[in-house]
Amino acid sequence: MDADSRIVGREDVPEGGTVLFSVTNGDDSEQEAVLLDLADGVAAFENYCPHWQDVRLDTGSGATVRNDEIVCEKHGATFETDSGYCNFGPCEGAVLSEIDVRADDGAVYLTDDDYEFVSLGPAEDDDHGPDGDDSGRGNRSGGGRIGFGGV
Repeated sequence: MDADSRIVGREDVPEGGTVLFSVTNGDDSEQEAVLLDLADGVAAFENYCPHWQDVRLDTGSGATVRNDEIVCEKHGATFETDSGYCNFGPCEGAVLSEIDVRADDGAVYLTDDDYEFVSLGPAEDDDHGPDGDDSGRGNRSGGGRIGFGGV
């Protein structure tokens, strides 16, 4: 695997949690993604809820994951961690946009030809939506969150 595509060490992907990282797509716009630990490997998805694309699933401290589902704390929608399929909530039936990753030799690598790894953590330019435009979707919403702590 190419060192430039290395995201993180496999042991640094928390069981039942997420790792936030940034990628660029073909037009060099930076966006965020979440990396998840699965029973049989790893998965990654673009870091936004399909219901409102300005709502981040992981705001920097890890997305809420419970019962093998990612929870959108804004709407209460739940997404299967292995497929990104929304099985409950206002975007039921939608699917998170997957980013191809692979665990190999103790590390996790970006293997999706449509993206280039930038860094761990949030995107530096958070004024752009997931399509890299200035439509306003990228103005990250943080208010009105539903608390799911202690579940």
